[in-house]
Amino acid sequence: MMLVIEKIQQIKELSARWKKERKTIGLVPTMGCLHDGHLSLIRKSREECDVTVVSIFVNPTQFGPKEDYTAYPRIFEQDCEDCENDKVDVIFAPSVEEIYPDGFQTSVSVKLLQNHLCGLSRPGHFDGVATIVLKLFNIVSPHKAYFGEKDYQQLQIIKRMVNDMNLDTAIVDMPIVREPDGVAMSSRNKYLNPEDRGSAKILRKIIKEAEHLIINGEIEPETVLSALHKIAKKEKNIVVDYISLCDPDTLEDLDSLEKDVLVAVAVKIGNTRLIDNMVIRR
Repeated sequence: MMLVIEKIQQIKELSARWKKERKTIGLVPTMGCLHDGHLSLIRKSREECDVTVVSIFVNPTQFGPKEDYTAYPRIFEQDCEDCENDKVDVIFAPSVEEIYPDGFQTSVSVKLLQNHLCGLSRPGHFDGVATIVLKLFNIVSPHKAYFGEKDYQQLQIIKRMVNDMNLDTAIVDMPIVREPDGVAMSSRNKYLNPEDRGSAKILRKIIKEAEHLIINGEIEPETVLSALHKIAKKEKNIVVDYISLCDPDTLEDLDSLEKDVLVAVAVKIGNTRLIDNMVIRR
């Protein structure tokens, strides 16, 4: 039977007991509003680990002052049902006060990787991400933690933090799960009205055009970027945050496309910010 735990001490004691029993623990950190992308992570954890914990916590420290923390979709009962259907062992669903009690003042910063892509338009966001992930790792003490590649920059930052801080948790990254029309699954897709939902397909179009140009031999970033921005301009309903061609490891912009390339895109559709990416292997 699945447990729902709200208190840090309770989950820490449970984790210690599992480890005494030599059970492997998998953690899937989420902000809830689960979709098939999250469920693919849960299923991978169930396949690889003896015990699977799903954390559901809408983390206020990764939202900027003008971002959607209060409006972020929360469907906890449905999330619990989905987790139970996929045989999750424990949902860890702490309150904000439980995670950030009075007097809390520590944060984790992965300095260089956050100075690109989403970090430029969302200052402080990745400090919030790194801090909550480190806290969850310390609370749950998982052997493995599962993250999707849609949030590619987040994934790289977490991997760097784990490496730099000598953490024992292994990071397992899983491919993007897409809707039938190619749109990457995201909790924020729920914000989109039908017209906006149609506009969301532009991200995939941009990425596929980049793939086509690069695979067919184009090595000049400016040539590819010019073509991609032309596609974006045809969609009147979006505002481009960035279209980037960068190094998959460092996230630095490339001056030549002769090696592996991360194509990363972020746009605003109405009030909703969506991201997508693809690593093109040479």
